[in-house]
Amino acid sequence: MTSMVKVARLHLVDRFGYTWLVWGVLALAFVINLAIYAVIPLTQPEGNFTGALASIYLFMIIIGVQAATRFLPFALTLGVSRRTYYLGTVLLIVALCALNAAILTALWALEGATDGWGLQLHFFRVPWILDGPWYQVLVTKGVLLALVFLIGLWTGLIYRRFGLIGTLTFFGLWTVLGVGAVLLVTWRQWWPAVGSFLSDLDVLAVSGMLALAAAAVAGGGYLTIRRITV
Repeated sequence: MTSMVKVARLHLVDRFGYTWLVWGVLALAFVINLAIYAVIPLTQPEGNFTGALASIYLFMIIIGVQAATRFLPFALTLGVSRRTYYLGTVLLIVALCALNAAILTALWALEGATDGWGLQLHFFRVPWILDGPWYQVLVTKGVLLALVFLIGLWTGLIYRRFGLIGTLTFFGLWTVLGVGAVLLVTWRQWWPAVGSFLSDLDVLAVSGMLALAAAAVAGGGYLTIRRITV
């Protein structure tokens, strides 16, 4: 555990990238949207919706990639094992995602209490998936943040191990699998059953499925890092 904590502290040498940059970009997006919708008349009775919250999730992917490409070689030269590095990185991101999810949930609650900052602006409240009881929002935000980071981390590890061609091949295979699944469902005429299954899911069930996906991605990243050479 001590070694994993040291790995987490190694990452936090770049506190700006892990904290201030992420929240700085999100704050800038919020201020811009606030200024825009302050002068634009309300066009929808349920309020104005913006997708700018996606910026924090995009940055989590970037941070995940950097964790594999920027810090890994230095850590290995210090004698840190691949297993310790990976588990320490995951430990850090679980803590960061929990903290970020708590802050986002607090802002979500404040947005609701102020009727969308007095403008009926939905910045932190996303219909269905990020709308409901506070504990549901907290869990969903935390799981989503962890999932996108782990996707970025695995992507960076794939790139470090197999290079650009290997990375493109990896994502190409996933694309083929996705298209194949769509064709299979279409051929077997399973879309009504799929639609019924999805419509019966609640947000917490979806969060559970995303958590399983995050665990699978984390497992893939762990298997990948074990054979990386620097």
